[in-house]
Amino acid sequence: MARRGIKARLPVAVLAAAALMGTTVAAGPPAGGSAAAGAPDKPTIRYTEYGIPHIIAADLAGLGQGYGYAAAKDNICTLADTYLMVDAQRSRYLGPNGKASPGQSQNSTTNLNSDLYFQRINDNRVVEGLIDQPAPKGPEPEVKDAIRGYVQGYNRYLAETGVDNISDPACRGAAWVRPITELDVYRHAHAEIIMGSADPLLDGEVNAAPPGASVAAQPGAAQPAAAAPQLSPEETGNRIREAMAAARQQGSMGSNALAVGSQGVSGGTGMMLANPHFPWQGKNRMWQAQLTIPGRFNVSGASLLGLPAVNIGHNDDVAWSHTVATVAPFGLFDVQVDPLHPTNYLVDGVWTPMTSQQVGVDVLNQDGSVGRVTRTLWSTRYGPITTSLQGNSLPWIVSAHAVRDPNMDNLRALNTWFHLDQAKDVNDVVNALETTEGVPFFNTVASDRKGNALYADIQAAPNISDAHAQSCLTLTGQVLFNQSLRLPNIPPVSIFDGKRSECDWPNDPNAVAPGLMDPHKQPRLVRSDFVGNANDSAWLANPEQPLSFPRVMGDSAAPRTLRTQELILTAQNRINGTDGLPGRGFTPENMRQLLFADNSRAADLALNATVSACQGAPFGLVLVDGNLVNISEACPILAAWNHKFTPDSRGSWLFENVWFYLGNGQAIEKLPWRVPFDPKDPVHTPNSLDAGNDAVRNSVARAVLALRNSGVALDARLSDVQKVTRNGEQIPVPGAMHELGVLNVVTPGAVDGKFDITFGSSFIQETRFTADGPPQSASVLAYSQSANPNSPHYADQTRLFSAGQWVTERYTEDQIAASPALEVKVLD
Repeated sequence: MARRGIKARLPVAVLAAAALMGTTVAAGPPAGGSAAAGAPDKPTIRYTEYGIPHIIAADLAGLGQGYGYAAAKDNICTLADTYLMVDAQRSRYLGPNGKASPGQSQNSTTNLNSDLYFQRINDNRVVEGLIDQPAPKGPEPEVKDAIRGYVQGYNRYLAETGVDNISDPACRGAAWVRPITELDVYRHAHAEIIMGSADPLLDGEVNAAPPGASVAAQPGAAQPAAAAPQLSPEETGNRIREAMAAARQQGSMGSNALAVGSQGVSGGTGMMLANPHFPWQGKNRMWQAQLTIPGRFNVSGASLLGLPAVNIGHNDDVAWSHTVATVAPFGLFDVQVDPLHPTNYLVDGVWTPMTSQQVGVDVLNQDGSVGRVTRTLWSTRYGPITTSLQGNSLPWIVSAHAVRDPNMDNLRALNTWFHLDQAKDVNDVVNALETTEGVPFFNTVASDRKGNALYADIQAAPNISDAHAQSCLTLTGQVLFNQSLRLPNIPPVSIFDGKRSECDWPNDPNAVAPGLMDPHKQPRLVRSDFVGNANDSAWLANPEQPLSFPRVMGDSAAPRTLRTQELILTAQNRINGTDGLPGRGFTPENMRQLLFADNSRAADLALNATVSACQGAPFGLVLVDGNLVNISEACPILAAWNHKFTPDSRGSWLFENVWFYLGNGQAIEKLPWRVPFDPKDPVHTPNSLDAGNDAVRNSVARAVLALRNSGVALDARLSDVQKVTRNGEQIPVPGAMHELGVLNVVTPGAVDGKFDITFGSSFIQETRFTADGPPQSASVLAYSQSANPNSPHYADQTRLFSAGQWVTERYTEDQIAASPALEVKVLD
C-alpha cells in the first residue's frame, strides 16, 4: 500500500522516462540550461527500501526541489533547529541557557553564545557578500539553481503538512518552525564550513573583554575562565594541546576511507570504502539520496543534512569520501596591547585601534517576556579577539589573541561538491579540489573505474611555510606547532607575532583566495594498489610511498594511531592474501566483512601481555587507589576474548575499560612498550607491552573495580552495555572508541541526560567498479534516515547496522523500478 500523500502509480511521462533509461546513464557536462531529454515533466521522488529517495528531474532546480521536500519529510525538526541557530534566534525561542552545537562536538556552548557568534556574522553580511561574488569565490549558477529548488521543496513540504501537524514531537506546533529562504540555506552551509574553528574558539570570541571590563551577567552568558596563574609558554601550550586532545576523545568528527586500485581488487577495476564518523544527533547528521538528471547528472550517496548535493558517494565512474584532516582550521595572532588603552594594539611600531561592534540578540526571559542582550565584540586586522581556546584562558592583559579563519570567506565548498558529483576520474577530483580550494579541514580519498586510487589533502589551508612559521611563531606557538609530544590527531595550531605585519599569512598567486596555500603544494598520491586515511596526517596514505608536506598540514615520521595501523594492515593483508580469508584482493563481500569484523589493533598488540600481567598478580590481588581488588576472575575472560567488538563478544567491554585506564589520555607511544616507535617501521611500532609494568596490572584492577561498581558483569557481552534506544527498543551497537584501533568507531555518551551513541560510524558505503556496467554498491546509514521517532525509518537501518548487514544499492532505473517497496511522489 502506498503511504499517505504519495502517488502509487508513475505518470505517463515518468514511465516513458524509465523506459528510455533502462541502462545506466553516464554523468555528462554540468547540468543547467534546457531540460534534459527523457526527464520527467516534474521533479519525482522514488522511494525504495529503508526510505531511500531516488530523485529524478529535468534540471538542478528540480533536483533541489525533490531533495528539499524529501529531507524535510524525514527531518523537519532537525533542519528547522539548524536554521534557528544560523539565524541567531535560539535564545529568543528556546531560552539563553539551553545548549547549542554549532561545531563538531555535541552541546558545546550556550544558546546565547551561539546566537552572539552567528549574529555578528549576520550583521557583517559575511554570507551575503560571498553569495554575490562570481565563481569560483561565489556559488556557481548550478549551485544557486539547486539551492533555489531546495527552498521550494522544503517550504512545500511544510505548507502541505502544517506546523501543527508535524509528526515529530520535537517541533510539532513550535513557533520557530517556519518557511525558509535561500539565505538560510547558504548560512547553514557556511556554518558547516567554519565549524572547525567554532568549537574551540566561539566562547572566547563572544566573551572577550578588555582588562577592567567584564561580560555582563546575562542569562546564559558563559563567563570567561577565572584568571589562571602565570604559566610558562610551554605550560600554556601543553594545556591547550591536552584540552584539544580531551575534546576529541570525548567525541568529535573523524572517519576512515580506503580507496583500492586495480592491483588490489578481485573481479573489478576499483573499490572504495567510505566510513565517516559523524554525530548521531543534530545538524551534522548525514542523509542518503540519489540525484539524477538523465544523461547529465547521476550521483548516489549521502550529504550533511540540508546540503542539496552528495558530499560522500559515487557516480557512474568515481567514488569518494572525506576524512577529517590534521590541518589546523584556524590560526592565532598575539597582538601587544597598550596597557593604558588595551583596545589599541601595536603593528609595525604603530598603535592601531581595535574595531568594536555592538551585537544584540533577543532572549526569552523566565517570565515569558522577550528581552535583549547586547555585547561589545572586538576585532583586529587579523580577525576577532578571543580570550580562550578549547576552554583554556588566553588572557587579554599585556597582549591579546586574534583569530584568522581560512574558511570564514568560504562558500566554495558547495562548488567543490557539485564538481565531485560530476567527476569522470581521479584527475577530475584533483582538478575540482585545486580550482575551488573549498574543502574545509577534510582529506579526500577516491577511486575510479580506470583503476586509480587517490589520496588528496587539498583544502582551504593557511599559507604557512615551515620557514614562515619558524620566523613568526611566539614561544607558546612554538610549543603548539612543533611539540614533539604528540597527542592523537591534534592539528599544529599556529600563534604568530601580531606586532609584525609580515607575519600575516602571505598571499599566493596560485591560490583561490588571500592567505591560502597554493593547492599544488598540498599532498596527494595516486596508486594502483591502495591509499587510505584514518584521521592521521598525509604521511602514510600508503606506507610504500610516504608523503612530505609543510608542517601546518600535520606531522610526519611520528607514531600513527592504532586505527591508522589497523586500516593499513587490513588493506595490505587483504591485497596480499595474508588475512586468513580466501583468495587475494578486495571483493564487496570481504570488504564488508572486514569492516564489521570490529577487530581491535590494541588487542592485537597488548592483550597477551595484559593477560600475563593479570595472571601474575600474587593470589590474584592488586592494591590500587586504596582498594584491594581480586582480579583473578578477569584473567580467563580476557584470555578467551577474540579481539572483536562485535555485539556477542565477551571480554571486549572489560578490555575497553582496561585500555581506558592504561592510556589515561596519553599518546600511544607513552604506554609501557618494550619496543618503542620506529619511524622506519611505523605500522608495527610501538609494540610488545611490558607485562611486568605495574601500570598494566593496575589498569586491570581499576577496570574490574569500575565494572563491579557499575553492576556490569566482567564477562558481559558488548550488547549488554553498548546499546542505543529507539522508541523503547534497545538496539545493540557494534564497534568501539577509536583509541581501541577498531575501524568501526562508536562513541557512547550522554544526550539530554540519557545514554546514547554520540558519534561514530554514520553513512557507510562500499562501491566497486568493473570495466563496464553500472557501479555495484551497498551501504548502511547507522542511525537511519529520520530523526523522527514516528517515522518508519527511525531505526530500520540501525537494526541492520547492529547485525552487520547492508542495503544493496538500487542505482539504475531498472533496479529502482524493481524495488518491491517502490513508492513515488511527483511534485506536480
